[in-house]
Amino acid sequence: MIIFNDVSKIYTIGDAEVKALDHANMHIREGEFVSIIGPSGSGKSTLMNIIGCLDMADSGQYFLDGQPIEEYTETELAKIRNRKIGFIFQNFNLIGNMTAQENVELPLIYQHVPKNIRRDLVDEALEKVQLTGRKGHRPTELSGGQQQRVAIARAIASKPSLFLADEPTGNLDSRTGEEIMALFHELHEKGNTIVLITHDEHVAKQAARSIHILDGHVEEVAV
Repeated sequence: MIIFNDVSKIYTIGDAEVKALDHANMHIREGEFVSIIGPSGSGKSTLMNIIGCLDMADSGQYFLDGQPIEEYTETELAKIRNRKIGFIFQNFNLIGNMTAQENVELPLIYQHVPKNIRRDLVDEALEKVQLTGRKGHRPTELSGGQQQRVAIARAIASKPSLFLADEPTGNLDSRTGEEIMALFHELHEKGNTIVLITHDEHVAKQAARSIHILDGHVEEVAV
């Protein structure tokens, strides 16, 4: 599903060049649960942005579903971001004046999903994360764990085949973090591909395979 061949990304900060990715090579097969682990500043966010088609590499090749990413049109990339990939972020990225139900529904509106189908998809997604009784609550009325569940429901609702999670337990206590990880295991068991980016070794070890990143260098590590 995902192949990096000698992928590099360089940022210029003042007079200095920073190699966020330095000839990175990796592969992730469809249906795998893979963690990408590294400290702050190691290049994790850059890697996630390229996998998620939010940014492009400066050199090297990224193959998604067997096709070089540069061969996709902008319209095709937008569809991939909206429908194929479910993004889950550390800070939840919920809209504060919207209810849980409305936050989950919003991407489906952008995808022009008919209203009656949207309602069923939202209800199904909130039920999967056990938040049916909280669908009328706004983010400020929910705990951190509940907000992350809403974020996961928002990703689930579009029925993506790839979940891309950036530090999904980073702002949560350990018990709530374990509950969120259990949700990822359930999604994986149903055939979804999970790519989980983290600095936490305990979280990384819950994946079937780990990829380590440090100073832009990528290598596989045993788990």
